[in-house]
Amino acid sequence: MAYPTERPRRLRQSLGIRRMVAETTLRPEHLIQPLFVVPGRQIQQPIPTLSGISQWSVDRLTDEAKRIADTGVAAVLLFGIPAHKDAIGSEASMAQGIVQQACRALREAVPTLTIITDVCLCAYTDHGHCGVMTHGTQQIDNAASIARLAEVAVSHAAAGAHIVAPSDMMDGRVGAIRQGLDAAGLNDAAILSYAVKYASAFYGPFRAAQDSTPQWGDRKTYQMDPANMREALREVRLDIAEGADLVMVKPALPYLDIIHAVRAQVDVPIAAYQVSGEYAMIKAAAQQQLIDGDAVMRESLLAIRRAGADVIITYAAADVAKILA
Repeated sequence: MAYPTERPRRLRQSLGIRRMVAETTLRPEHLIQPLFVVPGRQIQQPIPTLSGISQWSVDRLTDEAKRIADTGVAAVLLFGIPAHKDAIGSEASMAQGIVQQACRALREAVPTLTIITDVCLCAYTDHGHCGVMTHGTQQIDNAASIARLAEVAVSHAAAGAHIVAPSDMMDGRVGAIRQGLDAAGLNDAAILSYAVKYASAFYGPFRAAQDSTPQWGDRKTYQMDPANMREALREVRLDIAEGADLVMVKPALPYLDIIHAVRAQVDVPIAAYQVSGEYAMIKAAAQQQLIDGDAVMRESLLAIRRAGADVIITYAAADVAKILA
């Protein structure tokens, strides 16, 4: 009986061979760790909806950031939780805002770490939406919203953020932010646009962690419809034309086809966000001993990389980096 001479199994015979011929790599520098920052001192408050993740006061945040940097993870993404909320999210752009304090502290304490800041208003507004409302209505005022978002981004970069990441999905906000940064002499601050952010059901644990659930309605009028792919490519093209240096697809695993399609269309770096619901499901199944949590987490991240993501934002970044070391 004749057999084919080509046998793919030959290249699977040992760990060394498998590593040598691996088509996709996953390294600590591919991962970004989100961090939640709160007012106060000596605070490390575990987040019930995100196993292993805490809210940190700035004085405790620096030690956590050093631990993350020691794993080889090169960047963190900061989310602020303010002391007070109002209709326009005033605290989001204050020089002494919680994210601004964190940027200055991290710049001094961990100078090798890349600091990315989430630029949005949802955690800072009393209504929980990502923009400013037209007076007397429950409708987003796009022009007023992008003006506020530009103010927030400039304040973050002035405080030391290397990359600002608008996550609001307002039309034209990347251009407004780029203009604001350049006018302030912050030309070196890069923009990571949440260019493709779907109105997803996978965000629940995060909204509980940041207290950013809308007080009425939902975000379907400004975040993307999960049914659409061509619209995602249009959003990416628009944001790059307005000055985005990197673009993001969010969520990640349910949208691998979108990551792949974006990769085929653009030559800027692509980030993907393994969001709170994705992370929480893996952690919950692992706690029930239904899966090997570390193995499934790594496999999920490899899938996101294989689809075309250059970097991945994941709550498991530091833990996975230790496994990869």
